[in-house]
Amino acid sequence: MFEAVLFDLDGTLLNINMEYFLKHYFRNMAEMAVECGYHDTKKLIEQINKSTWAMITNRDPQKTNEEVFMADFFQNWDYPPAEFEEFFHVFYEKRFPRLRQYSRPFVGVPDMIEGLLSKGLKIVIATNAVFPFTALQQRLDWAEIGHFRYELITSYEIMHFCKPHVEYYQEIVDKIGVKPEYCLMVGNDVGEDLPAGEIGIKTFLVENNLISNRRVDYQPDWRGKLEDLFLFMKQLPVL
Repeated sequence: MFEAVLFDLDGTLLNINMEYFLKHYFRNMAEMAVECGYHDTKKLIEQINKSTWAMITNRDPQKTNEEVFMADFFQNWDYPPAEFEEFFHVFYEKRFPRLRQYSRPFVGVPDMIEGLLSKGLKIVIATNAVFPFTALQQRLDWAEIGHFRYELITSYEIMHFCKPHVEYYQEIVDKIGVKPEYCLMVGNDVGEDLPAGEIGIKTFLVENNLISNRRVDYQPDWRGKLEDLFLFMKQLPVL
């Protein structure tokens, strides 16, 4: 019997193509940078990508993902942290909401989440912890599920690891106080979501926006389209 369900966000709960989305994400950031007087937008985008990679590969449990990102970023960026941290803050407040047009909600997802919560299950938004909380909350709103109360949302402010490291999943189960064997991970990315199985979490691979990595050979416990997932969740018992 499951006590908690962990959901990937992008491509699983929210209909979004992240490769396409990120092109517009960086375009908007570059436009805002120029408006604010930061004209070396190529260096800015390159450094954000490099610092994000530093965050993804970090396995130091003493540092949050945000701390790793900021330390790496400002080691290689010419502007003072206090000044440019404000730039990031304004970007997520003013520019990020414009990106909603590049996503769509999935019909049926809000009903599924509501049903699981009514059964007493803990719900975790287990998206890769490379974004601040505001960016995750906004995308939950775009998916029309931002109003629910979740047990945990894995933002970069509070997490110390990223997918696909098993430490990311271990940190989640430790935070919510549920043993791995009583958790289910639901996601559409073979390489990032299915490693949860390495610590005993059961997995459901959603095939609507399937991301498959030929370099890995993880096998889910269950797989199917969203319609199959909805049926699966309806059959879970009430706690």
